Amino acid sequence: MADHAKSDSRAVQAQLDRLTALSPGRDTLGLERIAALCERLGNPQDRLPPVFHVAGTNGKGSTCAFLRGAIEAAGLKCHVYSSPHLVRFNERIRLAGNLIEDEVLAALLSEVLDHAVGLQASFFEVTTAAAFLAFSRTPADACVIEVGLGGRLDATNIIKKPAVCGIASLGIDHEGFLLAPEDGVPEMPPLERIAFEKSGIAKANVPLVCQKYAPSMLAEIAKQAIRAGGTLVDRGESWDAASYESRLHYHDKTEKLSLPLPRMAGPHQADNAALAVAMLRHQHAIAISESALVAAMEWTRWPARMQRLAQGPLADLLPKGTEIWLDGGHNADGGRAIAAHFADESRRIHLITGMLANKDPTAIIAPLTDRLASITVLPVPGHEHHGVKAFGQGAVASSDITTALQSLDVDPTAQIILIAGTLYLAGAVLTANGQLLD
Repeated sequence: MADHAKSDSRAVQAQLDRLTALSPGRDTLGLERIAALCERLGNPQDRLPPVFHVAGTNGKGSTCAFLRGAIEAAGLKCHVYSSPHLVRFNERIRLAGNLIEDEVLAALLSEVLDHAVGLQASFFEVTTAAAFLAFSRTPADACVIEVGLGGRLDATNIIKKPAVCGIASLGIDHEGFLLAPEDGVPEMPPLERIAFEKSGIAKANVPLVCQKYAPSMLAEIAKQAIRAGGTLVDRGESWDAASYESRLHYHDKTEKLSLPLPRMAGPHQADNAALAVAMLRHQHAIAISESALVAAMEWTRWPARMQRLAQGPLADLLPKGTEIWLDGGHNADGGRAIAAHFADESRRIHLITGMLANKDPTAIIAPLTDRLASITVLPVPGHEHHGVKAFGQGAVASSDITTALQSLDVDPTAQIILIAGTLYLAGAVLTANGQLLD
């Protein structure tokens, strides 16, 4: 599906309109176009601060947030490139700690688009080149870069020598891209192919830090690391972590750490935080103290990842005390993580959802089936999406989030609200509730 964006800034919107007109109008994988574009720009990707490169199906954004939290807690400046944005396009590019300003962003996009003529570069490729250009021109101590789609053929993978690479949780997602037959790629079971694609970020003489996976998946990751000349740093062998006694207990071959559990909701966030700790512990470009890791556990936030909605125009539509939870989960692993978060919740759940047409509606519904009070289905504006029939008998359609909330009869003592299914919907909810990100 094509990516796109709108901006309140006239200057930025003018460049986004140019991008829409010049790009192929769809997601594309491959390194030829981004390499050619960056070559025209003087290869800014070769002039970045130490890079922390993170891939994965779920949890890579949260891992990047923990990395940023620890780096900044250490008193260092950090660039961040992430996707998609939720409310403002500017969220994708954070310069030395701050979201990129409209004036700077417009100028960067204009410069990149001037050099992109004739290349058929995608939305994400142009955005990636703009981020690299910005990062190369602004001093910082580190650079956290989230893979967009897959890894091996993702536009971010033209970085030649990161300080460390990491792979978060793996599962089936983006099947049309990551599981498509390809010349030179042997046939393999889906999960092994996913592992193959994600571990394609491995680089020579660079630690590749990963979570625990099925043996066949880990074997594929190990093959990729060996093929690239990298060093596999796998959980369970090179490092490990466990949550007990209200602490995150981490250890590797040289040190043990006892850290606070992450403030971010959901038991899966302990795994994401542990991966970030392991990445920081297995690189040598910057020094991160234990006190900075402690601070990161307490400070790190990542919007629309099991986020409780703050007071605002949407929350005010419901009875006082109503809990509204927002999560961008959209696949089976995301659904299981949501269910785990609510495992001890006795109240029934009103689910408000909308899902892109290439996602499985049962991914979110199935783990919560016996706990749902209702299912309300919304469109996902600007994207192909499922209609209400895809969500099963009893689901009802609504036109927008405001109407959906107003239609619910909620008892705050016995029921809660969960909004989940896509980050695009999450962004619309945050916008409607007046929660701009900074």
